[in-house]
Amino acid sequence: MSDDADDRPDEPSRNISGGPEGGGEAVVYGDGEPETRAEAVVDELGAMYWQKAYGGQDGFECLVRTILSQNTSDKASQPAHDSLMSRYGERGDLAESLGDAAQDELAETIASAGLYNQKSETIIRLANRVVDEYGGEAGFDEFVKTGDPDEVRDALLEMKGVGPKTADCVLLFSGGRGGVFPVDTHVHRIARRMGLAPADADHEQVRQAIEAAVPPEKCGFGHTAMIQFGREYCTAREPACLDGPEACPLVAHCDQVGIDELSGAVVDPAEVVAED
Repeated sequence: MSDDADDRPDEPSRNISGGPEGGGEAVVYGDGEPETRAEAVVDELGAMYWQKAYGGQDGFECLVRTILSQNTSDKASQPAHDSLMSRYGERGDLAESLGDAAQDELAETIASAGLYNQKSETIIRLANRVVDEYGGEAGFDEFVKTGDPDEVRDALLEMKGVGPKTADCVLLFSGGRGGVFPVDTHVHRIARRMGLAPADADHEQVRQAIEAAVPPEKCGFGHTAMIQFGREYCTAREPACLDGPEACPLVAHCDQVGIDELSGAVVDPAEVVAED
C-alpha cells in the first residue's frame, strides 16, 4: 500500500458499501494510462474517494445486510443491521438463528430499514434455504468464497428475493471476486448519463458494459466510489453540472445524456432515446 493512501479523503463512517464496515484493505494501483473512458472515470473516482480491494465479509451476513439495504439508504439500513446482529448474531449460527426467528419479532428488529415485513419474510426464507442446502452460515460462506463465481451467482439468483445487485454485492464484499461491478440506482443512472452504457440499458446491460471496460481489480472500488459520487455530485434531479461545468469534477468524461444545462431540465437518459 502506498504511503499516500492515508492522504485520501476520509471514507464515510456509515457507508456499508465503501466505508470501514465494507471490508477490504486500502490499495493504490499503478499510474498507467486508462484504456477506456470507463476506466478513466473509475480512476478519477478512486482518486476522489478511495481505492480498496474488497472481500472477507461473512457470506450470509453480507447477504442479509444487502437485503436490508434494498430500497433504502445506508443511514436507515445500518441501524437495522446492528439491531439484527445484536438480537440474533450471538445465538450461534446466524442462519439457524434467523431461520427459527418469529417474523413479527424480526420485522420489529429491522423496522428502520423499511419494508420490514417483506424483508423479514425474505431473510427467514433465505436463512432456512442456507441451512438446508449448505448446512448453515459456515458452509454458505465457503461456497461463496471458493466456488466458481458463475455458479455462485447463478445459485444466488435462484433464491427468491435475491436480484442481480444483491448477488453481485455478495460476490464482491464476501467473495472478493474481481471483475464484479454491482449496479444500484446510482450506478445505473450515472453510467447511462455519462455515456458509459447505452442510454436505454437496463441494470444488467449496464453491468455488462462496465465490467467489459474496467479492469477486474478496479471494479470493486469503482462501484463504491460511483455510489458516493452519485450522492454528492450526480444526483437524480439536481446534478452538479447544472451549476456550471466547473461544479462537476468528471464533466470532461460525461456526455450529459438527459441533461439540458440551459433550461435546467433533467430526464432519465432512456427518455432521450424514446424521443428519438
